[in-house]
Amino acid sequence: MNIDKYAHEIVNFNLFSGFTKEELNKMFSSSKLEIKEYGKGQIIHLQNAICHTMDIILSGKVSVQNIDENGKVLTVNVLSTSDILGANLIFSSKNCYPLTYVSKTSVMLLHMHKKLVLELCQNSKSFMIGLMTVISDKMINLIDEIKLISLKSIRQCIIAFLRYEYHIQKNTVIKLNISKKDFAERLGIQRSSLNRELNKMRKDGLLEYDARTITLKNIDLSKKWEI
Repeated sequence: MNIDKYAHEIVNFNLFSGFTKEELNKMFSSSKLEIKEYGKGQIIHLQNAICHTMDIILSGKVSVQNIDENGKVLTVNVLSTSDILGANLIFSSKNCYPLTYVSKTSVMLLHMHKKLVLELCQNSKSFMIGLMTVISDKMINLIDEIKLISLKSIRQCIIAFLRYEYHIQKNTVIKLNISKKDFAERLGIQRSSLNRELNKMRKDGLLEYDARTITLKNIDLSKKWEI
């Protein structure tokens, strides 16, 4: 497999920063690696399925969903280009996907089999450090998500989300990279409940919002998540 078509995306990933194009071409000739395309709405990994590969999103968006016994779908997260799936599962003793991964748009994934990931860790210090960074960051994000879900009121959830995004984006005008429907699902609430609370917060002078942004006006931004 020749990487020319995907070279631009791949060389920008921290995991592969220490590789030459020749080394990447050699790696891509391995049967332990494949690039696969998924159409919109296609299941990539089912909940409880065994994780055999570490996957890198080359393009598109992947929705991470929890489906309860009644068929209710909760979108936990939306992953996009350069995000990685399975890094924290592939070497786990309990290497089953806890959630279902579905393509939100047309998606191109780079699947790396466990043996190849292990070989790269043994042969490349930069790859190993990059992988450890990815796993560590995922753990921190998981803690943030748990804290967000455990908050009691809808307003607390919204403020915690906005405060977190403020520290990431460094701007009081928060750009929403997800729809209001996805925003509500991420908080585990109905979209109508989200809109109702946002309207109340606007009336209380805490924020202004439109379809793509939320402008913070009178929210304490000094607090950060504590690990």
